[in-house]
Amino acid sequence: MAKRFRCVECNKDAHELHRDYSNGILKITICGSCQKPVDKYIEYDPVIILIDAILCKTQAFRHILFNTTLNIHWKLCVFCLLCEAYLRWSQLQGSEQSNDPADIIRYTKEWDFYGMFGVAALELGAFSVGVLSFLWLVQWLLGFDFDLSLLLKALLLSSYGKVLLIPAVIWEHDYSPLCFSLIKLFVLTSNSQAIRVILNCSRRLSLMAVCVGLLLETCVAQALQTLPWSIQDILPFQ
Repeated sequence: MAKRFRCVECNKDAHELHRDYSNGILKITICGSCQKPVDKYIEYDPVIILIDAILCKTQAFRHILFNTTLNIHWKLCVFCLLCEAYLRWSQLQGSEQSNDPADIIRYTKEWDFYGMFGVAALELGAFSVGVLSFLWLVQWLLGFDFDLSLLLKALLLSSYGKVLLIPAVIWEHDYSPLCFSLIKLFVLTSNSQAIRVILNCSRRLSLMAVCVGLLLETCVAQALQTLPWSIQDILPFQ
């Protein structure tokens, strides 16, 4: 089955992005609906595409999600979780400083990092479940259809902003909490835009889906904090 492309301007289906003539001559396909190039980004440098994606432009999101074979979403997900785990791990209080490589404290800190990774993974899972469950309910009520795997891929790819947590931790200053909040807002904005692109829906619906996911993520985070045990209690070498 041939891959189905999308026009980045009007979101209509297209059979091809360009036509390959002899002698290496390529001609960009014109959309039959809006009379604009189906995908102008096939001629753009990847840096320009990344900048437009950071600016949350709908056309850039459609190019990445529909017209490319980018399959790094799971690797990107693991890397983003590592970034978030590093942030939480760096903020842990009460760890004693030690320069002895054989000191047991160093092993404890390593297991703390693994624990933070698990907590970050649980919260991301809760967010994704919240978003997908809400959209499934809306789908059942309104009768529209969507590709669940493509939507999950879009959510994972649009969380790329979490990599900004690493430089925010490394160059820590008095405004770091504000930076973390802005990074979180940027990630949620990207998630909302990705949902809009996949479902071709209104901004209100995508924002509601993100808010439901954020609410469930917050509930899971609060539940983990109020449990009778903590991450440090179940880690070895304590």
